[in-house]
Order: sequence, then C-alpha cells, then structure tokens
Amino acid sequence: MKRVIIMGAAGRDFHNFNTYFRDNPDYRVVAFTATQIPDIEGRKYPAALAGKLYPKGIPIHAEAEIDDLIAAHKVNDVHLAYSDLPHAYVMDKASQVLAAGANFVLLGPCDTMIKSRKPVVSVCAVRTGSGKSQTSRRVAEILKAKGRRVAAIRHPMPYGDLVKQKVQRFAAYADLDKHECTIEEREEYEPHIDKGIIVYAGVDYGAILRQAEKEADVILWDGGNNDFSFYKSDLEIVVADPHRAGHELSFYPGAVNFRRADVIVVNKMDTATPEGIATVLASAKAVNPKAKIIRANSPTIVKDGGRITGKRVLVIEDGPTLTHGGMKYGAGIVAAKKYGAAEIIDPRPYAVGSIKKTFEKYSHLDSVLPAMGYGEKQTRELAKTIEAIDCDLVVSATPIDITRVIKVSKPILRVGYELEEIGAPTLKDVLKGF
Repeated sequence: MKRVIIMGAAGRDFHNFNTYFRDNPDYRVVAFTATQIPDIEGRKYPAALAGKLYPKGIPIHAEAEIDDLIAAHKVNDVHLAYSDLPHAYVMDKASQVLAAGANFVLLGPCDTMIKSRKPVVSVCAVRTGSGKSQTSRRVAEILKAKGRRVAAIRHPMPYGDLVKQKVQRFAAYADLDKHECTIEEREEYEPHIDKGIIVYAGVDYGAILRQAEKEADVILWDGGNNDFSFYKSDLEIVVADPHRAGHELSFYPGAVNFRRADVIVVNKMDTATPEGIATVLASAKAVNPKAKIIRANSPTIVKDGGRITGKRVLVIEDGPTLTHGGMKYGAGIVAAKKYGAAEIIDPRPYAVGSIKKTFEKYSHLDSVLPAMGYGEKQTRELAKTIEAIDCDLVVSATPIDITRVIKVSKPILRVGYELEEIGAPTLKDVLKGF
C-alpha cells in the first residue's frame, strides 16, 4: 500500500482524491497540502466525503511542511494537483519532492475525467484571466438559443464547510447567499445566473454531474485557472491570451489544454500586440495544427462611461486574474484609460490586513486593487481599503455587482466584457453538432 500526499489548493486535489484514491485500497492518502488560497490549511477533508478508508478524514497542511510530512509519514508518492504554474515551478517542486525521497506524480485525463451520459462542451484556458468566463457565457447563449437545456458546471472553489458544499446548485441570487459564497465564487456564478443558466459546483464532481444530468441536454464545463476538464468532453474549447504570448506552451496545465483543444479561441485581439497574436498562432500551428482557430475580442462594456472622464479613479479588477494569473491589469484599467481618467490611484498605501499582505505577496501589482474576498473577514478588509482611498469614483471590473457584497460611500461604476468573435469560424459554427 503506497502512502500518498496530494499537493493542492482546494480544487483539483479533492477531485483527484475522489476519482482515483477514495476507495482504492492500494493507496493511503496521509495528507493534503494547500497553497494559493488563504486559510485552507489547518482543516480536514472530512470523513463524510473521504469514504470508508478514512474514518477520521484527512488533514490539510500548509505546503511549506511538505519535506517534514514526507519524512514523518514515509511517503511513497506526492501528487501535484493544482494549476496555473510555470513549468519551471513544477520541476522545482518535483526536485524538492525527489530530494526528500518520494516519487513526484501528475495524474492525467484518463484517470480523472468522468464520463457523462449527456454531451459535454468544455471551456478551459491557457492562463487564469484569458477570457473563459465570457466564452462560457457565449457558448451557453448559443446552446440555449437552439432550445437546449444547459447546466454549467464550474471548477471547484470550496472554501467553506466541505460537507455542505458537496453538491451546490445556483439558479438565483438567493442561492449565492444560501451557500455563503465568497467574492471569487460570485464572480463565476452570478454572470451565468444573469443569463438564466443554472450553475453547479461543489466538491464531489461525480455526484454533481449525476444531478446536473437530470435537468440538462448539454453539460457545459466552465473551467477554473488553466486546469483541464474534470469531465470527458465531446468538444474542448480552449482560450489563449496574446497579452501573455508564449504562456500557452510554458504553464501547467494550460499547455495540456492548448495541445488537446478541438477549438482555440485567440482572445483580446483588439488590445494585444500583433507580435503577441502572431506568437499564439504560431504555437497553435506547431503543437496543435488540427485545432480550429477562432479570433475574438473582449470589448469593455461601460454604461455612463463618461463619468470616468477627468476623474481620479480607483480600479478594482478580478482577483485571481491579478494574483496567480500574474496580470498587472484587466478590463478596469482598459476602461479607465479609454474614457480619460485624470488619475488612477495606487491602492497600496491604503491597504489593510490581508489586502496589504496580498500586495506584499504579489509585488507586480501597483495600480489596481484585486477583488479579494475569500471570507467575511477579508471582504470587510477589502471594504475598509476602498473606503480609505481618496478618489472621485471606483471603476469595478470584477464580473459581479460588487455592491451586493460590500457597502462603501464611494460611487461605483461597473465595467463588463463579453466575447466578440471576428470573422469565421465562430462558436456557433463549431457548436453545430450540439
């Protein structure tokens, strides 16, 4: 019986355990480790979800403890199970694990993808913040217009009570409150709800799939970070970002998606450089010449954009895009510049608590405030930071209506973005089979 540690971030790690290890007598998972997401370590993967082999559940430790855990538990295999990692980082972790005496393992699609009884379209990406969300919304819109019942199943973000979050269904704003969703979760669920699409998420993606199949003609996998799908897909759509040209071949597991894709959406062409676009297209030709290429923009949508002109503004952007996605800016900065903001305020001097720590960890950020809100405390600290900043207007480009979550005295102008396809083929063309 091999003794195993799963390195994760409360997402892919739990899925790999459920699909490969949970009832497998050849392995004993002695621990999970956690990174990327705050306040995950120190908890347990509960016995109610872990199965009969784990009557006490499984402890979750900080990834920094990995060497000590390998030694203490005489670990045979360490499985890496989180995403949006530079290839050099993956091999650095591999070297660390091998030096400690264990095997370093990556589970692939054949052992982790679940087969659905319904057709599945997956939307994944090469990096966080490439434009999966607007692409998923566009796919759902096309399928719905054809009379298909669509259930979007979103990559996991289980940061609360894992037993309660085993299977979650979101069809109305009240469901977001019922499930005590974080800002990050709301960013992914709320835009689907706005368009009348039911969303499923949670912890046990086998149980989630079986429930979603009862009310859907087509399953839409809405990926997270740059992970590959949890489900075997009939059509794999992957979004590439020419603002980070070259990353489609140098980040794990986004490069897996890029090579597997049936369809590659080259997004943000309206704001990317010609050189960046050419690099992505050359990468596709080199490693996946059979993929269909869709060219697209993601134009910003701002009601009353003239309010920005001449103002001193604070810009709020989608959190994960800025943090482990590595972007310095997003749609909020694009909109602020487009409409002639007089000044974009640096939020760093005003940051408090965990927001201040976020800026210390992600030092590339200097002119935007990431919409961090992984719990009530962090959400309060985000609100305090916004309130402390001397500005005329807040330009919010997080996908949610942030006023539903935080209350501040500053006026807030919301920035949206949707996918705009250029020429042919289009998503409608590639979805004809569905």
